[in-house]
Amino acid sequence: MPIALAKQLLSQPSITPNDHGCQDIIATRLVALGFKIEWHNHGNTKNLYARIGSQSPVLCFAGHTDVVPTGDTAQWTFPPFEPTEHNGKLYARGAADMKTAIACFVVAAERYLTAHPQFSGSLALLITSDEEGDGKDGTTRVVETLRARGETFDYCIVGEPTAQHQLGDMLKNGRRGSLSGSLKIHGKQGHIAYPHLAENPIHRAAPALAELINTQWDNGNAYFPATSFQISNIHSGTGATNVIPADIAVQFNFRFSTEQTEGSLKSQVHQILDAHQLRYDLDWQLSGNPFLTKAGTLTQIAQRACQHICGITPELSTTGGTSDGRFIKAISRELIELGFVNATIHQIDEHIALDDIPKLTAIYQTIMQELFA
Repeated sequence: MPIALAKQLLSQPSITPNDHGCQDIIATRLVALGFKIEWHNHGNTKNLYARIGSQSPVLCFAGHTDVVPTGDTAQWTFPPFEPTEHNGKLYARGAADMKTAIACFVVAAERYLTAHPQFSGSLALLITSDEEGDGKDGTTRVVETLRARGETFDYCIVGEPTAQHQLGDMLKNGRRGSLSGSLKIHGKQGHIAYPHLAENPIHRAAPALAELINTQWDNGNAYFPATSFQISNIHSGTGATNVIPADIAVQFNFRFSTEQTEGSLKSQVHQILDAHQLRYDLDWQLSGNPFLTKAGTLTQIAQRACQHICGITPELSTTGGTSDGRFIKAISRELIELGFVNATIHQIDEHIALDDIPKLTAIYQTIMQELFA
């Protein structure tokens, strides 16, 4: 039963990037099915890659065993690493994001392979313990290895929580890119009573920041909403009320569509800052470029499976944060994300509906049956 495996995984306090034995539990199940197991561990990150079969099509299920910190455990109704069934829900850190989905696709694979031991195709699993962290030693490192040896996927399903209100109402066929900037605008410190002898960086920065905030970067497209610019932190001052500070530090982030590139956004920001004749330093960090899978065989089969099992045809969406799909897309012809309701992810009392566990397992199994038919 998927819930039994889910509880095994959820009982492990695998706060990123510590896998805490989760992947060993998964590997034991997969070895019994005949999967070949590879470990691609880097630094503190544990990565499991498993595959059975050598023919096309190749379907990969991908996910992560790491979870975000629990926060104050005293605020949880039930201990976060003691999975608890209550009022039709399963409570635990990682219940939605995304250990239970891993349990679902492992059990779905077991059921499919037991019924079809001579199936025509290949099945793979790619599991990391560094999706919730910086992601540098996780899925991206495995993808680099697979790409170097010429190994690709026809289809990939990432088990991230994608549903908004009920299981099956949304799947992701892409994600926006994420580009962050750390901006420091320089002025000249001085006495607040003699502003003509100083240069207030806050005052100098304000018009430029207003322009950045009010700029319409693009209008999005059929698959993506418009690019979003958001300031996340501003810091300045010496702590005294009578001192004009020397600098102001601003952190911001773009969530951007395929209408933009890393280069185009950087160029526009520098143009705005330069037009305001600011003295500044700006450091950039790209977390991931946008990616998009146009609806194809996998998407259509997944939509039919959700309709059959949940009675709803999922909407295609590219909203939300980044995921490891941005790395896997480089070696996968078609990729989607499909998982549980995401309403409580990263929150106190994270939970999912118990009834959704057998449904998601059935969705994954149905997809296998159709793809390998």
